[in-house]
Amino acid sequence: MKILDWYILKRYLISFLIMLIMFVPIGIIINLSEKIDNLTENKVPLDEILYFYFNFVIHFANLLFPILLFLSVIWFTSKLANNSEIIAFLSSGVSFMRFLRPYFIGATVVFFIALSFSMYIYPNSSEDYNSFYYKYLKNNKSVRDTKDIYRQINDNEYIYASSYSPRNQTAYNFTLEHFEGERMTFKITSNQIKFNPDSLNYTLKPYIKRTITEREDIITKKSAHDTILPFELDELTPTIYAAESKNYFELLDFIEEEKRRGSPYINLYMIDLYKRWSVPVSTFILTIIAVAVSSFKKRGGMGINLAIGIVIAFSYVFLDKVFGTVAEKSDFSPFIAVWLSNFIFGILAIFLLQKAKR
Repeated sequence: MKILDWYILKRYLISFLIMLIMFVPIGIIINLSEKIDNLTENKVPLDEILYFYFNFVIHFANLLFPILLFLSVIWFTSKLANNSEIIAFLSSGVSFMRFLRPYFIGATVVFFIALSFSMYIYPNSSEDYNSFYYKYLKNNKSVRDTKDIYRQINDNEYIYASSYSPRNQTAYNFTLEHFEGERMTFKITSNQIKFNPDSLNYTLKPYIKRTITEREDIITKKSAHDTILPFELDELTPTIYAAESKNYFELLDFIEEEKRRGSPYINLYMIDLYKRWSVPVSTFILTIIAVAVSSFKKRGGMGINLAIGIVIAFSYVFLDKVFGTVAEKSDFSPFIAVWLSNFIFGILAIFLLQKAKR
């Protein structure tokens, strides 16, 4: 690798690191200022707070990764352009594509770092981060109720509930159906089923069991009945961060299990799965756009380049969020929703690269 490559590669990686060092403390201070009352009221131990903010750094860096990378590339490339260093490189006979080689090397390094974060590091810290967040800062109020849940809990039994509230561990209009082969042998229904954490059983009000035999149906009715059932109420709706807390291979198994159970959150989990790849891949796309936008002098100098970069970066994040929400709330393909932003900005990268080469 020549001096030019080392020079740009070091600037690429150091600038990205500086952006992280600049913005992460700001994120911690803002978050702490917002949550200090909750932490004080709940008398959270200092070691738990420190561990939470260790995980917060990982969470924050993963969240802002595309924006910080994009701005860091624009920042140092604009400095090269303003100092006429890029003109000197190109005037020496170096082609624009050859000039881009250290950028691609740097993007590859960041890609693998981002991939390891996405696949393993972020999921490992996410469970502790969210557990602390909902325990001390949200008091589980952010865990949403679910409606029209239908699941296969084992090879022979299916359950249904019109709604389930995680806050009070209660499901409504509950049904359990047991099959032997293709024949239903009994069915349990109840207007309300509540989990009892002390006795680890369930209270059904009212309790109606219909046992189906070859000769007749036997119906048993009670105003209330305590019993043990072969599932946990939390299985009706895994916490909203369930997918985040699993590494890539655990997530694949988890999605297969949730498909078997008929989970209503499959699109949400598939979005998380595809983002494990799409966000690291965006490293290359954003790097090309950043270089194409900032590699030549403009009248506004670095300021105009940063302004353009902020608009493009936030447009990328905005579209990514919009497509993800559409896929989560509808039948829109999660794969298309996740990769569409990369596709659109990939076309933009090619267009700007061709323009920059000219």
